[in-house]
Amino acid sequence: MEKEELNAMSIEEKATSAFENCKQASNFPSLLQKEIEENIDMLALDESPDLPESAKKKKKKRKSKKKKEVPEQTDPPSIPIVELFPSGEFPEGEIQHYKDYNLWRITSEEKRELERLEKPIYNSVRRAAEVHRQVRKYIRSILKPGMLMIELCETLENTVRKLISESGLQAGIAFPTGVAAHWTPNSGDKTVLQYDDVMKLDFGTHVDGHIVDCAFTVAFNPIFDPLLEASREATNTGIKESGIDVRLCDVGAAIQEVMESYEVDVNGKVFQ
Repeated sequence: MEKEELNAMSIEEKATSAFENCKQASNFPSLLQKEIEENIDMLALDESPDLPESAKKKKKKRKSKKKKEVPEQTDPPSIPIVELFPSGEFPEGEIQHYKDYNLWRITSEEKRELERLEKPIYNSVRRAAEVHRQVRKYIRSILKPGMLMIELCETLENTVRKLISESGLQAGIAFPTGVAAHWTPNSGDKTVLQYDDVMKLDFGTHVDGHIVDCAFTVAFNPIFDPLLEASREATNTGIKESGIDVRLCDVGAAIQEVMESYEVDVNGKVFQ
């Protein structure tokens, strides 16, 4: 009886052992696949040992960022200035330095700090000035005898509106365009620009209420070239003589001296 029980247990153990072997054999492919995947992962990490742990766990390909190209101004001008200078910093332009007795305004740290505080205002003025410069350059290129003055002024003002991104009281035209002295053609005016005319165009731009006002003179007949040169030199002299604590009468005297140093011969008559 005991012998029969021992034989039965032996048979049961053999059957259990055989079952476990069959079970392991059936799981062998999945175990082998898992081991292979672990080995591949280890090899990938060994190739880049300097990477941080977070990068080793999940590596992502970085897409190269293309730099956004800054557009160039068209001809005729149509792209707003803010798009040409995406950084928001506008060109300084010409800078006139203080005279000898006012140089301390540059070296004084207090004055330099006050100057830095005014930078936002200066930047608004420079934006308006850059619009004025580009519009002035364009208008000079299209001026010719035979143009209607009203069409000229409308072209000028519409170009200002585009470049300055006109927006109510924030940015736009500072005042109506002035011709000659302070005459402005009205709608329907038939005045035509002539070859022998000497014309001054005076227009302004503004940003946040900060106005840039500038005028330039145009003449097609070369006999007026000395007059234009005298005007240009007198203007530059006035700019150089200007500054803080300077008396206006002194600036005016310097301008008058330059103007009177020139002579203009028009049809045999000399003007000084």
